[in-house]
Amino acid sequence: MSTVGLILLAAFGVALLLFLVIRTKLQAFLALLVVSYIIGLLSGMSPSEVLQAVNDGMGGTVAEVAVIIGVGAMFGEILKASGGAERLAMTLMDKFGEKRVNWALMLTGFIISIPVFLDVAFVILIPILYSLAQKTKKSLLYFAIPLLAGLAVTHSFVPPTPGPIAVASLLDANLGWVILFGLLAGVPAAIIAGPVFGTYISKKIHVEVPKEMLKNMAEEARGKEYDKELPSFKMIASLILLPLFLILLNTFSSAIFGEESTARSILTFIGNPGVALTITALLTFYFLGTRRGFSKEDIQEIATKALEPAGIIILITGAGGVFGEVLVATGIGDVIADTMTNLNMPILVFAFLVASAVRIAQGSATVAMVTAASLITPVIGTLGIEGPMLALLVITIASGATIASHVNDSGFWLVNRFLGLSEKDTLKTWTVMETIIALVGFGVSLIISFFV
Repeated sequence: MSTVGLILLAAFGVALLLFLVIRTKLQAFLALLVVSYIIGLLSGMSPSEVLQAVNDGMGGTVAEVAVIIGVGAMFGEILKASGGAERLAMTLMDKFGEKRVNWALMLTGFIISIPVFLDVAFVILIPILYSLAQKTKKSLLYFAIPLLAGLAVTHSFVPPTPGPIAVASLLDANLGWVILFGLLAGVPAAIIAGPVFGTYISKKIHVEVPKEMLKNMAEEARGKEYDKELPSFKMIASLILLPLFLILLNTFSSAIFGEESTARSILTFIGNPGVALTITALLTFYFLGTRRGFSKEDIQEIATKALEPAGIIILITGAGGVFGEVLVATGIGDVIADTMTNLNMPILVFAFLVASAVRIAQGSATVAMVTAASLITPVIGTLGIEGPMLALLVITIASGATIASHVNDSGFWLVNRFLGLSEKDTLKTWTVMETIIALVGFGVSLIISFFV
């Protein structure tokens, strides 16, 4: 097939994917598979070659990502069930004090969203926001925007959350570098989109606690008996940070211990993301489960429940791997790379624009990440991209997939409902906050790219 034909075929594939997801409401996993079959056959591949590409793409991707997402989801679920999120928020607010409580909420969101899904963490912590708004008479946005910014940043930028894990797997990026760059991009993004923007917008839009939510509002002051039932802050923080520490230690172990040392071999094993999360999950089951009175059946039920949302993400990521493998087999990757070279467009800019376009068109950040990563995968080999630059690509794609959440995104309606906002005010607050995160993350990635 000619160069122009391959470009048109790639454009048709993305357009068809968006049509299936948006218009027909076909589940993203099935949509990606259907588009992969069609693109492969239209490019001239034989049916057997298409099936082989599907098997290679699915197997290669799921083999790496399934353990990480599955075990990570279990870790997050037991953390939620034990009251770890509440303990984290209450301790940080106490340490920061009433005048800087918005900064404490941002940091709470930043930390808790590493193991716990954004929507779940927000629902758990929203009663605390209601209590603060009732007590201080300030706009609910003053507290909600910082928390949401912290949650959104780590949800998109910092493994082991599923989004960056999926993209890192598709691009074969080192998770240690992804964590490091995710933190470097995420901290300024959370600060600007959280306490800074939250303070500004709360003066423009005063939001009171929705009346229908008042009856479900948590008590303003928790009794001492309940307070004692929560796990300790040090334990929660240690468990959340442990896998990040092990993964980062593995990434830089060769520089610390040398290539052939026994210590490096041990760190390579325990710092493998799947192993690091397995160790953490087992410790979490014991310290937050068994030692706190959970029965074996309770722990098993919690772990099984966690796999329901994890399974969907794993399958979508696998289908994204299939899409990418088909694009490689058709030669579309070489064509995209040549086109970028001719247009003098840096790959980070291309990746950000693709992820942004898909995100705005169909709403799901996960689908946007997987689609953009699938389109970028065939280009990587042609352009010779490797090492830390791959991790920057992950953060860039995650940034684009965060931008401009609006009415086609479930997160938009979650915030709209729990904060009692109109659609117009949700666009002025939540949508702008997400866009700030995306632009700051992209900007920091561009700056870092000059030094790697």
